[in-house]
Amino acid sequence: MSRVLVTGASGWLGAAVARDLLAAGHAVRTLQRRPSGVDGAEDVLGSVTEPAAVERAVAGVDAVIHLAAKVSFAGDEADFVAVNVEGTLTLVRAAKRAGAGRFVVVSSPSVAHTGTAITGEGAAPAQPERARGAYARTKAAAELVALGADAPGFAVVAVRPHVVWGPGDPQLVARIQQRAAAGRLPLVGSGAALVDSTYVDDAVAGIRAALDAAEAVHGNAYVLTSGEPRPIGELIAGFCAAAGIASPTRRVPAGLARAAGAVVEAVWRVQPGEDEPPMTRFLAEQLSTAHWFDLRRTRADLGWTPEVGVTEGLRRLAAHHAARPS
Repeated sequence: MSRVLVTGASGWLGAAVARDLLAAGHAVRTLQRRPSGVDGAEDVLGSVTEPAAVERAVAGVDAVIHLAAKVSFAGDEADFVAVNVEGTLTLVRAAKRAGAGRFVVVSSPSVAHTGTAITGEGAAPAQPERARGAYARTKAAAELVALGADAPGFAVVAVRPHVVWGPGDPQLVARIQQRAAAGRLPLVGSGAALVDSTYVDDAVAGIRAALDAAEAVHGNAYVLTSGEPRPIGELIAGFCAAAGIASPTRRVPAGLARAAGAVVEAVWRVQPGEDEPPMTRFLAEQLSTAHWFDLRRTRADLGWTPEVGVTEGLRRLAAHHAARPS
């Protein structure tokens, strides 16, 4: 049994990771601003931007899984830097001083995305200078910070789950369903771009596999997906159908969506909205270009394979909504 610190465990994926570790017999401590709600976990309240809270959180742990991040399509870049880059640096240094032997940083394939389609590639190097948008740029820098600290006795691995979704997801699935129900979700481009996604159970299992294999594969980054690329329009339709919502049929040309995204970003900088912006240039690219990956190295190195996939995941999502008709 190891004592593992999970940052960001008040988030949907972070909480799932913490519960999985507890079920596997590990002692779990969490670090986030509000209680995690994970039964059996020891909460430390605070932020990765607060050195004193970080020092309390890493004391006596054997390993760290770092999920805490500022995630948004818009916002002041300085805020992204403070949490994603400087917060990761603070955590890495504190974990190393505390004697933690393993460190898994949960990153994103967007750290290596430069605006063109990704078709069958593995985990290309993170490129902060070319990544699209403040989130991707700072996550790329954070991944490099973490991997740069890899050393004997401190095994660092980066994992990049792509488009994580599942029952209870308050971000991707909920927003797609809400906007589709309100008639505010067009398809960008043809809707035929092939996109990989990751059912939440597969993402959680991949993160734990990276933790288990860290001492053998340290210094590397791995993409996690369910290994079943689908046309983006089909995936969106599946999320809608699971909740009994009509899937979108209105289409917006990709070029027009990118132009609209640039305008929305300019407006958001002056007067931010209360929710995520309806479109950004990065979002337009993600919805209209292919993003699917080669998992062979991930499977071989981590000893992991996705077990749920898209079809079974959609069945579980529909069952979730059927049990909660409201």
